[in-house]
Amino acid sequence: MINLNRRGLVAAGVGLGLGLGAGSATAQGVSRFTGRQAGGGVADHAAFDALLSRRARDSRDGVVRVDYAGWRGSAADRAALVGYIDTLSALDPLSLTRPEQFAYWANLYNALTIRVVVDEWPVRSIRDIRSSLLVAGPWRKTVARVGGVDLSLDDIEHEILRKGWSDPRVHYAVNCASFGCPNLPLRAWRGEGLGPALDVAARSYVNHPRGVTFNGVTLTVSSIYKWYAADFGGTDARVIAHLTQYAAAPLAARLRQTNRISGETYNWAINATTGR
Repeated sequence: MINLNRRGLVAAGVGLGLGLGAGSATAQGVSRFTGRQAGGGVADHAAFDALLSRRARDSRDGVVRVDYAGWRGSAADRAALVGYIDTLSALDPLSLTRPEQFAYWANLYNALTIRVVVDEWPVRSIRDIRSSLLVAGPWRKTVARVGGVDLSLDDIEHEILRKGWSDPRVHYAVNCASFGCPNLPLRAWRGEGLGPALDVAARSYVNHPRGVTFNGVTLTVSSIYKWYAADFGGTDARVIAHLTQYAAAPLAARLRQTNRISGETYNWAINATTGR
């Protein structure tokens, strides 16, 4: 499904920055990461944990915000983020267990997104950071090299995670530095306990107004469920079934009484701490 609201047409008929992973120049190289090959390895994410503990915080409204300004102003934390990304990039992800591979790619995506924002700070929205003169947003720009393959954020999210795992919870694992996105985790993903942790992230988003809201009997959902409807079942009824699976009892009861999604919403404002 092509939805121009995802990241938009950048120029009239030129440069689709849709974030859908289509037509990736590195698709053949990326495809080797999407198979079932796995080893027994485990990656070390302690450095990312330490950075998140200093620079990310849960707000009263349930949205995790990031101190990009403080991160930008700390040479030590900028260097630590680059070091963490470099360490991950030097690993062979196929040597890791399958759950560890998922955690590896999700953490790499989130760390790279933070780096992109910190490098360009201050910005009001991640969409203000361009992949090129014609392509809005940073998602199509090469930001990492793993196993000799140049990768963009789109490659990691859409070509590797979505294609490699076919799990709708991918959308709760990666953060696009926006208020409307599922929360950046306050601790790096790990292969151990990954399934339950993804379920917690799904429940957090579905039960927040960013994910699902009712105005009377009118159901409005995050645009994520429209942009990637196929990942959640492909129809309104199946998307609603997915939402019901993670909804708390009062919301689940309302969802069971409807079979139609009437609207969608998404807030692209940067998920930065206030007062910066």
